[in-house]
Amino acid sequence: MGNDHHENDVTAAAPAPAPLAKSFAKVSNLNCIDLSDSDIENSVSLLKQASLDCGFFYVVNHGISQDFMDEVFAQSKKFFSLPMSEKMSVLRNEKNRGYTPLHDEHLDPVNQVNAIGDYKEGYYIGVEIPEDDPKAQKPFCGPNVWPAADLLPGWRRTMEEYHQQALEVAREVAKIIALALDLDAAFFDKTEMLGDAIATLRLLHYGGQVSDPSKGIYGAGAHTDFGLITLLATDDVVGLQICKDKDAKPHIWEYVAPLKGAFIVNLGDMLERWSNCIFKSTLHRVIGHGQDRYSIAFFVEPSLDCIVDCLPTCKSESNPPKFAPISCLSYLSQRYKETHVNLSTYKQQ
Repeated sequence: MGNDHHENDVTAAAPAPAPLAKSFAKVSNLNCIDLSDSDIENSVSLLKQASLDCGFFYVVNHGISQDFMDEVFAQSKKFFSLPMSEKMSVLRNEKNRGYTPLHDEHLDPVNQVNAIGDYKEGYYIGVEIPEDDPKAQKPFCGPNVWPAADLLPGWRRTMEEYHQQALEVAREVAKIIALALDLDAAFFDKTEMLGDAIATLRLLHYGGQVSDPSKGIYGAGAHTDFGLITLLATDDVVGLQICKDKDAKPHIWEYVAPLKGAFIVNLGDMLERWSNCIFKSTLHRVIGHGQDRYSIAFFVEPSLDCIVDCLPTCKSESNPPKFAPISCLSYLSQRYKETHVNLSTYKQQ
């Protein structure tokens, strides 16, 4: 999970195709899955190949209009443009809802120098659960934290609509993943999985900080994602890098080119555990080049009560399970605690 020293990092040098500048490193050539393609076998084949190779792929024709995507990005920029006092008034709470300031997250603590965290700010929005619902007592569950309606008119409505649409896209992708693992297409639709998903929208803003891996300075430190899958929408500013083999020494980093209107999808740790490492949860990071960069991540995890255990199609006598079963709640709680600043830090300031 990003625990190798930065002097072992190498960024692969190769000419980069347009639209990336020639000074950039090698650009990863990702498979592109078209959700409007009626040939499901083709989509399964492309996803399986991508999952075995690097754990990242593009998803296009996903049903979310470009106009609406543009509106979500515009609303995100409006929030991050607010004065710091306004943003801190909706600071992340113990349920992990709300604003995360610069350096709130340490995704690669071994390499992030002098305990300085990621050079990014963010905003978490989860499934809206009313305060009086018994489920709101559970970790990661409850009402969202929203900016004042008169400050950002329509902001909440836009984000709630996007959350709903992105979850539908995630469920469609999960069907293809299930088929690629020789499971029933509806395998992940069960209530204990995505029927009652922990789905978290995270708006992200990377400022103009220039990253310096040799000094442990990153937009986002090297990490793998915690859950099942992540859908990432980005602007046209380059920054995301992936390392296809996290066990390689040194790490070889490749850029992922932004693709207008597409989601960049990656597989998370829980899917790697479920699939007994057949499918990869890939190490990735964000490198800043002195430009503001905006992205919108949608993290999809199963319900808190879900037990992540090796799938029957992914184990055999010669390939026994590599991980013990673990509850989604235990795994998520552990990973968030490892990577986020303790909230008491802000109360002391």
